Amino acid sequence: MTRILFVGQKPETVDFSDPSLPPGFDADKINAGIAVAVTKIQERGWQGDTCMITPDEAGISTLEKQLKSATYDCVVIGGGLRIPPKSLPLFEAVVNIVHKAAPGATIAFNTRPEDTADAAARQLHPG
Repeated sequence: MTRILFVGQKPETVDFSDPSLPPGFDADKINAGIAVAVTKIQERGWQGDTCMITPDEAGISTLEKQLKSATYDCVVIGGGLRIPPKSLPLFEAVVNIVHKAAPGATIAFNTRPEDTADAAARQLHPG
């Protein structure tokens, strides 16, 4: 069975005052999007795990443990980790941990939680 890991920043730790984030975003909307992502992954017949991390060393450690707990076919890194410029160091750390701990997994990027399954599909079934 295809196994997907969706990595994002824990919604409750996001600084929603950051002007680089879409207006109107809040933790409830992100959590609702994550739920949609999980459903869409399951609808494709895949097993999906989520790993919402804090923007610190503890978050990186959480991700590393998650990656070691299973073999993933694709790791989708959420927009909240890449879009805000101040998140660049965290984004780099996430990409490098995925590269090191899951070398056989493809890496995909979503634009919002709801299109996580589509992002994975682009990498699992290119073309």
